[in-house]
Amino acid sequence: MRHSKKFNHLGRTASHRSSMLANMAISLIMHKRITTTVAKAKALKKYVEPLITKAKDDSTNSRRVVFSYLQNKEAIKELFGEVAQKVGDRPGGYTRIIKLGTRQGDAAQVCFIELVDFDPEMAKDTKKKSTRRSRKSAPKAEAAAPAEAPVAEEAKAEAPAEEAAAPAEEAKAE
Repeated sequence: MRHSKKFNHLGRTASHRSSMLANMAISLIMHKRITTTVAKAKALKKYVEPLITKAKDDSTNSRRVVFSYLQNKEAIKELFGEVAQKVGDRPGGYTRIIKLGTRQGDAAQVCFIELVDFDPEMAKDTKKKSTRRSRKSAPKAEAAAPAEAPVAEEAKAEAPAEEAAAPAEEAKAE
């Protein structure tokens, strides 16, 4: 029975798992995005999010606690500096997992795991919503487009005539 066994052992010993997660957390903090398997990404998410929460409080004790997990001075500087500054107002959910598909060699599920506030492409919503249309409606839309074009040209032709008339009326008024 698996009572009270909530984390994935990832087929590794405890020391190997802790060092692997620490190395992956350092890479995620330094590079802001890494590619890994889905199982490792989910384990890393549970490992690194409490560390980022701890980094929001920049005190000596919290730096020592995070250093006991990561053992890398450059990663600690990056985490307490740039990362903590960007996620300071976020209540949680500092990482995002984006699935990519399967790996060629062993068909393992592969994904990106990234820090949420550091991806500028995801921050702006550039996707244009498009509706799906059947093939039958496409020719009707094309037929309607040329009919609208002459109307627009006529409107453009009328506009300069009105603009020319306006200065002439001002000249008469003077």
